[in-house]
Amino acid sequence: MKLTKAQKSYFTTSLMRWHAADNDRSLPWKQEKDPYKIWLSEIILQQTRAEQGKPYYLKFIEAFPTVKDMAAADDETVYRLWQGLGYYNRCKNMLATARYIYNELNGNFPRTYEGLLALKGIGPYTAAAIASFAFGLPCAVVDGNVYRVLSRYFGIDTPFDTAEGKTLFRETAKALLDQSDSAGYNQAIMDLGATICKPALPLCGSCPLQRHCIAFKQGLIADLPVRSKKMTVKKRYFHYIMIMAGESVWLHKREGKDIWQNLYEPYLIEEKFVMDQQELLARLPFKKPKVDVESLAYEGHLMQRLTHQLVETHFYVIQLPKPAKVPLKEGNWVLLKDLGKLAFPKTLVSFLEKKLYF
Repeated sequence: MKLTKAQKSYFTTSLMRWHAADNDRSLPWKQEKDPYKIWLSEIILQQTRAEQGKPYYLKFIEAFPTVKDMAAADDETVYRLWQGLGYYNRCKNMLATARYIYNELNGNFPRTYEGLLALKGIGPYTAAAIASFAFGLPCAVVDGNVYRVLSRYFGIDTPFDTAEGKTLFRETAKALLDQSDSAGYNQAIMDLGATICKPALPLCGSCPLQRHCIAFKQGLIADLPVRSKKMTVKKRYFHYIMIMAGESVWLHKREGKDIWQNLYEPYLIEEKFVMDQQELLARLPFKKPKVDVESLAYEGHLMQRLTHQLVETHFYVIQLPKPAKVPLKEGNWVLLKDLGKLAFPKTLVSFLEKKLYF
């Protein structure tokens, strides 16, 4: 899509005037120039709304004021602070990158887009954001807010999740960038998408770009932007069994490439359907002491929606007279009073808090 000089000038000038006079969106990382804090905010905001990520950002900055502090932190402490944000691979990559920057780069972030892009856990958007906000480089950010503003304003119906769409939006964003103030421009277009050009019920009457917005003039607001792929959601059925003995519970840490990597959980039985107590008893990992149906207490269920998955979790509790040997690898008996030191998936946090185990 070719833009005329007049189109580019109107769009960018109108956006920057709005940013200077009317954009009052307040976030703790705005106006920040420290690449560490900008990087941290961008990692937290991947797949997370700003208002949800804000308290996490403040907790992390308090606990780890510098990249050196994060690099020196133990994994459990960092995962515990991340608890509830989801997409735990972000946390794993964040730790690895902090340690790489401190140990291999003398604590200094790369000052080029290409150098930032080479870091683990950093993609094109995050690299552009850090390059622009921290170092003032002329890099245009393209996130969900930018897709929405550009597609509606210019009437772009090319799906943004295709190779063609990604190239089109990236080139359009680059053409509109205010070269003299890339950080201000990037912040402005993202804030406009978040506060004015919202996914539902946009505030078109307050939009500085309404005059020439194609979606507004042609009634296409609900139709743009366009996504090509319909998201398929996988249904999963978890059965957590809290194997308890006195003041202890058996736990293990999730590993592999599945969800909730490096977080703790009780004994898990996953099936393609909801199991009853007899079926669960037959799958328990130990034979002694003998456990009957009455000793397997049902404690309710919770649902958690992930991006591509819906996890239905059913909770059970078994009380044993004393800690028994559970014939599974990578598990241990943990005192209930120490549960607050470990990181759990959001579903388990909700259950443990409700049952007063925390």
